[in-house]
Amino acid sequence: MKKKLLFGITSLTLGGAERVLVDLVNALCDKYDITIFTIYAKGELEKQLSRKVKLKSLYNVSYSELSSFEKHFSMPLKVLLLKKYIYNKKIKEDYDTEIAFLEGPITRLFSSKNTTTKKIAWVHNDVSLVFGNGIKAKLKKNIDKKVYSKYETLIFVSRDNLEKFEKIYSDLKLINKKVIYNYIDKESILKKAEGEQEISFAKNTINFVTVARLVSQKGIDRLVNVHSKLIKEGLNNNFYVIGDGPEKEKIQEMIKENKVEATFHLLGKKENPYPYIKNADYFCLLSRFEGYGMVLEEAKILDKPIIITNTAAREAVEGYKSSKILGNTQEEIYEGLKKIILDKKIEKNIKKSTMEYDNSKILENVIELIEK
Repeated sequence: MKKKLLFGITSLTLGGAERVLVDLVNALCDKYDITIFTIYAKGELEKQLSRKVKLKSLYNVSYSELSSFEKHFSMPLKVLLLKKYIYNKKIKEDYDTEIAFLEGPITRLFSSKNTTTKKIAWVHNDVSLVFGNGIKAKLKKNIDKKVYSKYETLIFVSRDNLEKFEKIYSDLKLINKKVIYNYIDKESILKKAEGEQEISFAKNTINFVTVARLVSQKGIDRLVNVHSKLIKEGLNNNFYVIGDGPEKEKIQEMIKENKVEATFHLLGKKENPYPYIKNADYFCLLSRFEGYGMVLEEAKILDKPIIITNTAAREAVEGYKSSKILGNTQEEIYEGLKKIILDKKIEKNIKKSTMEYDNSKILENVIELIEK
């Protein structure tokens, strides 16, 4: 009889961790009986799941339908306060292993006591920056310290994330911790990259593309300011942002105020962003902080020159010669992009990363933890 696995994630909307989970369970579903539990339903990636993977949700509403207050306060608070009830009534079954695949509400939910199942949690982000500062941040850290102590194993998507976690939670020494890089379906990406690009890029200019949620972490707001300054100095370039999020209206207003509507483009969500990445001059991930930056591996598969800020994502471009790491302030991003535009190149000597990306090894590591 196949072992029963339960993976949990907030939703299966278009996002890096969400894409990784879909690819991972599709690769494992022949070996295991897999169910995915989401807090919110109707995610765009649900239709990409194998028919062998079962899906159930806490709320029959999509994340995008919620108000900002519901997304950031009332719903997370409800999950936190009612987590034992929700777990016992909606989640708990005879699963051999429960895997919380993303930090936040789902990790808190899956931490509820169950002596008959193994518990594993994935950590995708740099926890030293996720929480911020102040009383609210301190409270969240204390809550999550108790939450993580309930898990047998914690999986980190980068070495940097593991090191930062151990500094923040230095007393959680008895928990097994392991770095496993994200699983990625290379052949699927190459195939999708040959698909149609709905919006054509501007000609006779440098075209930058980024794929990111419109949240503070991703730094799209400061990117608008940098782009505006470059345009005013006569440095011709276009920015294309694929993604959506709570800061959309704010960023749209910034674009209008800076009068760069013709050169800074918000394309919204795209189920297939790969033709845009493939056809761009450069792929950018200029975040304030990052976990590993799964989309960087996708850009590397498409042999795209990459520009990032100095975050944990630098691990993804180790040994990748066609990459540039900029300082993580608005001025440093401006100076870095200005030089790239003037030079019109990053070293195009594309070489294999020093970190060999081996999907079979990644699957072996995941299976080993499940079977252990």
